[in-house]
Amino acid sequence: MENIFASRVDALRALMRERGWDAVILTGSDPHASEYPASRWKQVQWLSGFTGEAGDVVVTRNHAGLWTDTRYFIQADRQLAGTGIQLHKLKVPEAVPIPQWLASQEFGGTPVIAVDGLCQRVVEVQGLRAAFSAPVEVVSVPDLLSPLWKDRPAVPATPVITLGEDLVGESREKKLRDLRKWLILQGCDAILVTALDEIAWLLNVRGSDVDYNPVVISWLLVTLDQAKWFVRKDVFATPDQETEDSFYELQADGVEIRDYEDIDFALASLVEEGVDRIFLDPSTLNVHLRETLDEGSQRPEVMTGTSPVGLRKAVKNTVEIEGMREAHLEDGLAMEKFLFWLEGHVGQVDEWEAACRLRAFRAEIPGYRGDSFETISAYGPGAALPHYVTPREGSALLEPHGLYLVDSGGQYLFGTTDITRTVPLGPCTALEREDYTLVLRGHIALAMAVFPAGTAGCQIDVLAREPLWKSKRNFGHGTGHGVGFFLHVHEGPQDIRQNFNPQPLVPGMVTSDEPGIYREGMHGVRHESLLLTRSAGNNDFGKWLCFETLTLCHIDTSCLVRELMTVDGLRWLNAYNEHVYRVLSPRLPDDVAAWLKAKCAAV
Repeated sequence: MENIFASRVDALRALMRERGWDAVILTGSDPHASEYPASRWKQVQWLSGFTGEAGDVVVTRNHAGLWTDTRYFIQADRQLAGTGIQLHKLKVPEAVPIPQWLASQEFGGTPVIAVDGLCQRVVEVQGLRAAFSAPVEVVSVPDLLSPLWKDRPAVPATPVITLGEDLVGESREKKLRDLRKWLILQGCDAILVTALDEIAWLLNVRGSDVDYNPVVISWLLVTLDQAKWFVRKDVFATPDQETEDSFYELQADGVEIRDYEDIDFALASLVEEGVDRIFLDPSTLNVHLRETLDEGSQRPEVMTGTSPVGLRKAVKNTVEIEGMREAHLEDGLAMEKFLFWLEGHVGQVDEWEAACRLRAFRAEIPGYRGDSFETISAYGPGAALPHYVTPREGSALLEPHGLYLVDSGGQYLFGTTDITRTVPLGPCTALEREDYTLVLRGHIALAMAVFPAGTAGCQIDVLAREPLWKSKRNFGHGTGHGVGFFLHVHEGPQDIRQNFNPQPLVPGMVTSDEPGIYREGMHGVRHESLLLTRSAGNNDFGKWLCFETLTLCHIDTSCLVRELMTVDGLRWLNAYNEHVYRVLSPRLPDDVAAWLKAKCAAV
């Protein structure tokens, strides 16, 4: 029986022959450059069966390949079996990215490369063209797969809510006013905001158009005197009162509600509307919208650069910081109840049942709006996949030995959480204990960091890796990512990883601390908490920064190899666990509090 994904690749090749395309590139993103797309834009998954969050597919007349990074190598090998699609590895020494790979192929003339113009970013096409030394034709084909994908989901439309200043600390009027001041300094008349989390932050709106991400599929055009929100909602026909109230509130604040599909017409009419110079961010703008700007008889001048909204959003204000602290307090209570329950059910439940129980504990929290990503509930070999997808059926039984890894988080009206705890379920091997301890050493070293203002995450990434490197061990993913306020669990512009990113860490940023180690077929270890960048004071040598650990959940010490820990590391670990117990125990049931006291005993 032919593999369904192999047959889909064949159908795409037939379309390529019909249209005269030599190659097709499909990304794992959406028209807004989102990391997590709604079902309508899961094109890579539909074509290849690969369900990872980072993967692009290239199909030529005689080759089909999936490009993904180290987090998904094992998963991709399994999911691509029988499809005829070859895995191309990224972020390894021998990696050849898509543009360079395509430029090395023999096409027999000027190659014609088709991309889905709605889901291909301008910056990616620029990189593609730059890779070719000879002429290349890049064709933008919006919704490229629609002729083949007959049951393709529609653009989602879920209820919209607005958040007040009591929750977010800043009105949409002020945010838009500050953005307009920035536009004036740039000499621009307008900015098109395309990233969904930036739009949600600017307008103080939230939705659930994308699983786990409280955003609304939309575009936002801000001029010096107008704000036009292009969204797939109609205030005169909306079925829910919450959305209708939200739209009226937005309109009262000067935000014009337009249909999502009207964006093309609006961009083609900018000059007529008095916009002579517009600012665009090519890292989030798709090719189709960029080409639309060039189609009108009168075209505005275009200025490109990094959107200022991302950095503003990443630096939390005092209200958001207090909200994040509250979110981590509530989340910590749920985590400790779950871990207490887990210890009493080892040998009786599987990975999926454990994930469901954790979600149920979070759902009891007032203000809970769902998980912040799909829970990774992984025992033994499953934990060796950094982004393990826990199966609903046939998941592994949690046995009374070895390591169980649970990576999860919650979305709350007052913040977002992301936490990983690796839990010994009983006796562990010497290697499991050693890996557990070395990863924890790296986690603690980063959490304890003190560094000069102006330091970028890439400059302190080594702190989390050094204990592993000394033992000739490593992990392939980044050490830390930014986290939004009741928004995306992954956000920039800051990160902590080996790749060069010059963005300094700034007081108010929330970033994860999650080193790990993964042994295929054996086990995986990851320790993750969220860190708030704070001032550490000034002296003759300048301004200094440090981290506050927001996450409140004990770190298990039962399989720790004490001799591998540093004195400072042990001191930090004991102080952290004592802090967790002191803060959480008054609000925990008596039996859970007594259990937590034993877990937090000094080592």
